[in-house]
Amino acid sequence: MPRITLKPTQSALIVIDVQPVLMPSIHQGDVLTERIRFLARIARLLEVPVFATEQNPSRMGSTVDAICELVADPAPFSKMAFSGGGCAPFMDALKASGRGQVVLVGVETHICVSQTAQGLLDAGYEVVVCPDGVSARSLERHKLGMERIRDAGVVPAHTEAVAYEWLGTAEHPRFREALSIVKQHP
Repeated sequence: MPRITLKPTQSALIVIDVQPVLMPSIHQGDVLTERIRFLARIARLLEVPVFATEQNPSRMGSTVDAICELVADPAPFSKMAFSGGGCAPFMDALKASGRGQVVLVGVETHICVSQTAQGLLDAGYEVVVCPDGVSARSLERHKLGMERIRDAGVVPAHTEAVAYEWLGTAEHPRFREALSIVKQHP
C-alpha cells in the first residue's frame, strides 16, 4: 500500500455521480450526502479544487444541489463512461489544475468510484478514497467495492482524516473555521 500525505496545495476533491435519480436507492444516501458536503466545504475553505462528474445527466439528473453549489468552475462533467478517466474534458481539467493527488467521494463504490480510482492510478495520480464518502445500492456492494479499490493500491481515509491532514496543524490560519465545519457535520 502506498503512503500518501495529502497536501491541500497538491490535492483535488472529485465528487462522482451524486445525482438525484441515484441517491434514493443508495445505502444511507442522506448520510453520504452530508459526508460529501462536509469534505467539499473543507476543500473550498482550504482552496482545494472540487470537481464533479455526472453519469448520463440527461437521464440521471444533475449533481444534487447540496453538493453542486460547492463544485468549482467548471460545472460538473457529463460522462457516459463509468470511469471518470473516460471523460476527456474532466481529465483535461484535472491535469490543468496541476494537482497530483485526488480524493474521491460519490457513488457507486463498486462501479464508477472503483473504475475512476483505478483509471486515475493508471494515469499517475496518488488516489485516496473516503469509505464514509462513497456508497452503493447495498452495503455488500459498497464493501466489495472498497476491497477491490484497496487491493488496487488506493489508500482509504475517512473524510475527517482528510480534512485534518489538509490542515496539518491546529495552528493553520483556517483551523477555527474548519473546526466549525467539523462541528456542523458530526
